Amino acid sequence: MLLTTGTWTTTCNAAFSYQNLAINLCSSVFRLNSNACVPSSFTCCRSNNASIPALTAGEPEKKNGEVAKSLEEELRFGSLAEDGLSYKEKFIVRCYEVGINKTATVETMANYLQEVACNHAQIVGFSTDGFSTTTTMRRLNLIWVTARMHIEVYKYPAWSDVVEIETWGQSEGRIGTRRDWIIRDYSNGEVIGRATSKWVMMNHESRRFQKVSDEVRDEYLVFCPKTPRFAFPEEDNYSSRKISKLEDPAHFSSLGLAPRRVDLDMNQHVNNVAYIGWILESIPQEVINTHELQTITLDYRRECQHDDVVDSLTSPESEENVAGTKLKVSNGYAAAAATIDKDDLLPFLHMLRLSNNKLEINRARTRWRKKTKAMNNLV
Repeated sequence: MLLTTGTWTTTCNAAFSYQNLAINLCSSVFRLNSNACVPSSFTCCRSNNASIPALTAGEPEKKNGEVAKSLEEELRFGSLAEDGLSYKEKFIVRCYEVGINKTATVETMANYLQEVACNHAQIVGFSTDGFSTTTTMRRLNLIWVTARMHIEVYKYPAWSDVVEIETWGQSEGRIGTRRDWIIRDYSNGEVIGRATSKWVMMNHESRRFQKVSDEVRDEYLVFCPKTPRFAFPEEDNYSSRKISKLEDPAHFSSLGLAPRRVDLDMNQHVNNVAYIGWILESIPQEVINTHELQTITLDYRRECQHDDVVDSLTSPESEENVAGTKLKVSNGYAAAAATIDKDDLLPFLHMLRLSNNKLEINRARTRWRKKTKAMNNLV
């Protein structure tokens, strides 16, 4: 149930106080182990027993004459950086976000990235309708759509671990923008992952791409770093490498995948994270047993609707696609095991396509590292 301060009535407060609600939420949501560190900004559990007066419906709570923070603002572990040009938020890994490796899944990490990006857009005053649009964009019926997503995870957090994610946006050409993320282990500040994405502007009704006008650019650049800042500053990094089209027949496939209702976002389209799950469906089980995903790059090429049926295709990446690799591709998992790239990672190419007309909706590349002995003992 969603609650906002504006809808609380005297009747509600007869049964609940904000204090009790916060305490209940704290005890049920924020269970940290003894080694976890609770941020100092967390103040929802009050130490005194002073009662909080009931509010008239529609009247915001005030403190010292100023409007108090909403409940979501009190409980959200996020805030703008001191310079206001990036946003940081902390997440506690829940038990239902953990997979077979007893660590957070890549879908969990991608959902964190999506959440922190949306919260950043909201806190700087952009639209909360799911499109993160500026005033001018809403007036002209323009939206942002994802063109590319690249995620690297060097260490997956476990259940009850706390991660802190920093994100920021910046301009990317005449029709797009980009957003980057740094993922840290909050207990020690270690960088455990990075991500970057490219977005293009589209007319919501015509679905045609639009150039980013100076008016729109001026609206969002005020919240962006003044000099370029990249999560992947290294030359020749994988985040910008072209993904070759996967040729049929693929070595591995999972056919007839249908979007579930839970896969749809607030805009009635398949959520970007759902594509990751579909791609992983055609990875051979032998790879899942012996390796874990380190890198995934996705190129979004066509929208997927709720009534579409999708095929997921996967093959080891061929030698000519990756410089410096030693790939010898033939049918079967043995070929995949032989396709180790220069970083000792196992590379695959992927394609998602519509089952009925074979139109490509997404192409991707994944790279997998071998599980350690300690991890194999856990699984």
